[in-house]
Amino acid sequence: MFAGSLIRNPLSAALCLMLALLLAGCSGSKSSGSDSGAVYTVKRGDTLYRISRTTGTSVKDLARLNNISAPYTIEVGQRLKVNGGSSSAKKSSSKSSKTAAVTPSYAVPKSSWPPVGQRCWVWPASGKVAVPYSTAEGGNKGIDIAGTRGSPVYASGAGKVVYVGDQLRGYGNLIMIKHGEDYITAYAHNDSLLVNNGQNVKAGQKIATMGSTGASTVALHFQIRYRATAIDPQRYLPAQGAKPKC
Repeated sequence: MFAGSLIRNPLSAALCLMLALLLAGCSGSKSSGSDSGAVYTVKRGDTLYRISRTTGTSVKDLARLNNISAPYTIEVGQRLKVNGGSSSAKKSSSKSSKTAAVTPSYAVPKSSWPPVGQRCWVWPASGKVAVPYSTAEGGNKGIDIAGTRGSPVYASGAGKVVYVGDQLRGYGNLIMIKHGEDYITAYAHNDSLLVNNGQNVKAGQKIATMGSTGASTVALHFQIRYRATAIDPQRYLPAQGAKPKC
């Protein structure tokens, strides 16, 4: 699904979809939105993609019906029109809410995660892990690496930059890098951004400097996402100060 859209338009499609996927995983909350007739009330943790799966209304139709433009930002409590006018649409909505709801990243069993060593990752910054990854509901879906303002931030792996900006509320200056078809890394709260959309980067290349944009303290929030699921970066990164063994 998202691989094909990235191939067709790696910039605009990545912007719309990757931001939505990141928001879904970072929320740390199960989707608990309410669907009544042709109106859906947005709850914490919802994204257009998740609502699409729940109601049977495509993301394109949700955006069109509710005049929502990229990056498809929605607010808790917002009431969205869905394709609930026909009996077939209602049937689809009922079926989707039972069988096709997006599983939050914290509910995905570790047995479904990729094996360690499948890809080589390097540490994106130097510093103590102040907040580790957590599988708990509401827990951190990445790691927060403490540091000093202006410290270098590195690409954790070779790939293509698919987003640079500050449009995702709560993450400040954000960079997202696509690594093949299955992986995306995210680097949030940066001070300065040193790469551009569409740019190819090497593992260990300096892409930003550490900051506190969208946060109260200086730290890098770092995520590794496998097929849109946030996985524990420390499980895949080498020991700090060591080179990857893969």
